Amino acid sequence: MSMSVSDGGGDDEGQVMSDINTTPLVDVMLVLLIIFLITIPVITHTVKVDLPNVSNEATKTKPENITLAIDGEGKIYWNSGLVPSSGALANLIANAAQQKPQPEMHIRADRGVRYEYVGRVIVMAQRGGIGKVAFITQPERRG
Repeated sequence: MSMSVSDGGGDDEGQVMSDINTTPLVDVMLVLLIIFLITIPVITHTVKVDLPNVSNEATKTKPENITLAIDGEGKIYWNSGLVPSSGALANLIANAAQQKPQPEMHIRADRGVRYEYVGRVIVMAQRGGIGKVAFITQPERRG
């Protein structure tokens, strides 16, 4: 903080001026602003990557596709039929993996189902030899 003392040629002889000199504060703030304007583009520089364009494709239902539905309680349905156990599901997956051409597995999971059940189905499909696994979701509402 700086202060100035009068030069002695007036009515206010000997009084100290107590106003704050803001000029150095403004100078420092402008210098900081210029530094930030120069360094921000350097910090936000990222690797240039050509991202793919996404198009929404409707599900193509083929008769050989497998639809696995998992309800909120974790029950698994193979093409609308309830699968009684995980062993039965493993057998169904192994039989489907042997077909030529190999069918795609479409998983429809309830929004409230624990991820544990979905993860088990994916691992069983991978171990059983299914090459293509897809998830069926509800499209977003527009408007």
